[in-house]
Amino acid sequence: MLEQQLINGLTLGLIYALIAVGYTMVYGVIQLINFAHGEIYMLGAFFCVTFITMVGLPFYVAILMAVICCMLCGILLDIIAYRPLRKAPRLAALITAIGMSIFLQNVALIIWGSRSRPFPQMAVPDYLKEKALVMGDISLTWLQLFIFAVAIVMMIGLYLTINKTRIGTAMRALAQNKTAASLMGINVNYVISFTFALGSAMGAVAGILVAVYYNTLYPTMGYTAGVKAFAAAVLGGIGSVPGAMIGGVVLGVAEALGAGYVSSLYRDGVAYAVMIAVIIFRPSGILGRSVVDKA
Repeated sequence: MLEQQLINGLTLGLIYALIAVGYTMVYGVIQLINFAHGEIYMLGAFFCVTFITMVGLPFYVAILMAVICCMLCGILLDIIAYRPLRKAPRLAALITAIGMSIFLQNVALIIWGSRSRPFPQMAVPDYLKEKALVMGDISLTWLQLFIFAVAIVMMIGLYLTINKTRIGTAMRALAQNKTAASLMGINVNYVISFTFALGSAMGAVAGILVAVYYNTLYPTMGYTAGVKAFAAAVLGGIGSVPGAMIGGVVLGVAEALGAGYVSSLYRDGVAYAVMIAVIIFRPSGILGRSVVDKA
């Protein structure tokens, strides 16, 4: 029972980690909580289903096209909503982020309707529907292994992008000091848009994986997942990419154990209780750094 709950929690936690990384990257670069990120996650699922059902694309091609569309949405979100507010007070950008979240929810409601719909199972490869391992009470599916593999590969790719490429160096420089980075010749707007695109790609993949895993998607699915992913980012240390990954896994495992040993009705409460406890005893998060303002 415990082993099965840990597997379920790890599956969910890796998905939360993918979404949380998008939050923490944007915050790390421009000190903005992008509350519309959950809606990018939602759009990834709907774009994928649309490409499968209306265009007739194969499963993996539909995923790729959905990710590209969400990356473009992330770039447009930055250009239209956030770029004009670069020098405005943070509260203005925060209110705009909440407004864009509500706006994208309603756009999805208009286009796809309010009812939840199943993911088209005929498009999912048959091997993903089969059991990979059955040992007593433990059951592991190929879909879960697929989620593990995709999440780990994307996180490794993100780490290499941030730490081993020129654009990653520019992102880290921008996070340290935007003015100094600009004076050194870094195209600030380009780097920020790239950050939004990268975070949106992670969120889109997470949305598609959730839609396939739970076989359902709906226009407001991004709100709950976005709040939990934000909680995971805070838990790991807002602004820390490794922290967001760890926070997502911790939150997912706590939620699964809460559902399995307490009640499924309290799964969200148990997960948030863990987050609150960590913040009380370590306000900067698991891997966050305490920053002291100097007079």
